[in-house]
Amino acid sequence: MSPARKLQNDIAAQSLVMVPGAPDALSARLVEKAGFAAVYMTGFGATASRLGTPDIGLLSQTEMTTHARDMARAVSIPIIADADTGYGGPSNIHRTVREYIQAGVAAIHLEDQEAPKRCGQMAGIRLMDIERSAERLRCAIDARGDDDLLIIARTDALPAAGADEAVRRSDRYRDAGADFVFVDGIKSIAEVETVARRIEGPKVVSIVDGNETTALSADDLQELGFCIALYAVTTLFSATRAMSNVLATLKHSGRSEHDPGTMVSYDEFCDLVDLNFHRQLDDRFGA
Repeated sequence: MSPARKLQNDIAAQSLVMVPGAPDALSARLVEKAGFAAVYMTGFGATASRLGTPDIGLLSQTEMTTHARDMARAVSIPIIADADTGYGGPSNIHRTVREYIQAGVAAIHLEDQEAPKRCGQMAGIRLMDIERSAERLRCAIDARGDDDLLIIARTDALPAAGADEAVRRSDRYRDAGADFVFVDGIKSIAEVETVARRIEGPKVVSIVDGNETTALSADDLQELGFCIALYAVTTLFSATRAMSNVLATLKHSGRSEHDPGTMVSYDEFCDLVDLNFHRQLDDRFGA
């Protein structure tokens, strides 16, 4: 079964699929080990882990699709991948879709920003013309052909132009053939409720740590009618704090002092990265 079909089946079975973000292949393995049905390859996390920079469109298409391919090799659960704006004109969009299909992801989302793009939580977003954006979505759908890939139309209109424009664009993108619509930049529970009430069809929501939307449970989001809930930065922010704390302790004390409950053991880590599989290969075929 293809990753896209598996994700569709999970949505049908669960109504809402919770999808934590993973900045790299290691954290994607942790998402899978925790029992989640899918993982989100967040551009915010990918940019931070690869470049140590903000999500302002600095990663290229080839860097992003390589990142997706590496994550797909590491896990067996479906991957929803950030595809930014498609990285150029129609030919670039076509190549982007084909590269992500070959990478083995289940879904991608394409956004309606002008370059240089911004993270949906940032200021300075400039929106693409709505009809131009709809044409670009149709180009992506055409590039998909008969292959299994879900296409999510993301709009950043909410913070840039308000709820009415976000609703208008979501409706237009759904009519253009997108499988799901995704209003990004949500920061309040009231905005989640507005999107849920006013936008029809399959919907994606992003719950960003630091916003009041984290008070909404998966049951709440399911009741509101969302199919997919992304938790884009939860693992990234948690890991960053944990690493910062242990490094501060190491610097202060000169020793690796920590609560054993806050750090995995060597054996646990080896299990996570599947060292035993490679040992078995070496036993069978090594010199």
